[in-house]
Amino acid sequence: MDTDPAVSILGEGQTEAAYAEVREDLGLNDPLITRYLSWLGHALQGDLGTSVVPPYTDITDRIGAALPVSVELAVLGMGMALIFCIPLAMWSAHRQGGRIDRMVSAGTIGVLSIPSFLAGLVVILIFANTLGWFPRAQWSRLEDGVWQNLYHAFLPALTIALAETAMFTRILRNDLVTTLQDDFILAAKAKGMGTVHILFSDALRPSSFSLMTLMGIGLGRLIGSTVIVEYLFALPGMGSLVVGAANTGDYVMVQGAVLVIAVVYVLTNALIDLSYGYLDPRIRRAHV
Repeated sequence: MDTDPAVSILGEGQTEAAYAEVREDLGLNDPLITRYLSWLGHALQGDLGTSVVPPYTDITDRIGAALPVSVELAVLGMGMALIFCIPLAMWSAHRQGGRIDRMVSAGTIGVLSIPSFLAGLVVILIFANTLGWFPRAQWSRLEDGVWQNLYHAFLPALTIALAETAMFTRILRNDLVTTLQDDFILAAKAKGMGTVHILFSDALRPSSFSLMTLMGIGLGRLIGSTVIVEYLFALPGMGSLVVGAANTGDYVMVQGAVLVIAVVYVLTNALIDLSYGYLDPRIRRAHV
């Protein structure tokens, strides 16, 4: 059943005249295209409107408080995934077909098969409930101290990093296997270059295209889809904000949040595209 914004604002049991007055004030009687253009014009000026349900807060302020939480979780999760996946992928690619390669492959498949909510519960059980190393349902903002913030963000970021690590490892491993068969790698081996030098200096950068693309897509996705993680750890991020607004019929909040997430997604992928020239000098030369 569709939620009437007028009912969400006034509550049930009011007169039809009162509902009609609210709809008129909100412009809900105008054609859809008129309402959209009006909202878009205000959004381009930084005005995303006001929540239509109590406590009628400013949308920009609410998103400004929630977005840093989701962005931090996504960035920390991606960063941890990179730290884990690069050595695993290199080790696996260097030992292609060997026991280590098979173990890494089986491990990544196993991690990918675990739902995020279950992974989060396991992380909480081990590190919060059993070992007591980290808190479960607390959040500290950066202004309260960097180390305090990282201490509270570690477990949710680790939960995000598990699945990302598995995907990144598989992608990077396959690309490294292909790159290690290229002529310039064979030439480096013929010159007596060490394995570590070849893997990090010669093979890693040209093998990172798929990984960087996946990171760009994943970062935009994570900012708006960390609902389960935010719920498990009681975090005030964008996922919780959107779900809460949808449940209460606050369509203005949902519009503003979706717009911000979309903008972040587009900008992130634009930066990823610009990074390709750094990863492979052949791309820069092709445009000269």
